[in-house]
Amino acid sequence: MKNTTANVNYRAAGFTLIEIMLVLAIIAMLMGVGIWKLAGVTDKGRETRVKGDIQVIMMALRKYEGDAGSFPNTAQGLQALVEDPGNVRNWSPALDEPLYDPWNNEYGYRFPGKFSKTGKPDIFSKGPDGEEGTEDDIGNWDKNK
Repeated sequence: MKNTTANVNYRAAGFTLIEIMLVLAIIAMLMGVGIWKLAGVTDKGRETRVKGDIQVIMMALRKYEGDAGSFPNTAQGLQALVEDPGNVRNWSPALDEPLYDPWNNEYGYRFPGKFSKTGKPDIFSKGPDGEEGTEDDIGNWDKNK
């Protein structure tokens, strides 16, 4: 008598190499699409943070203006919100520490403002390149960004 179990098709439990490679390829494609879709989210987040910081700085400048009767001049800059500039009788700190933009640069300040039509100071981030006057600057004068 012959052994009939030798003719039975027997498949071991598990996955073939092709099946595993196919699943990995699908996962890689999904991750690639997700990364591509989320690429601009961090840039938008940084821009939103800059806008929020500019509002905080503007509120601190209004407090300073109430104490001193005027905004600090360009030479005094935003440091006048943290350290006594020496010429303000009722000075008190408006900020605990200087604020830095998401690219770790100090915020720019100019008074009288170059772009402000209402006598307000210019407050701005120099953007990712860290240079003033370039296209990536974000300031309180730009309502579209």
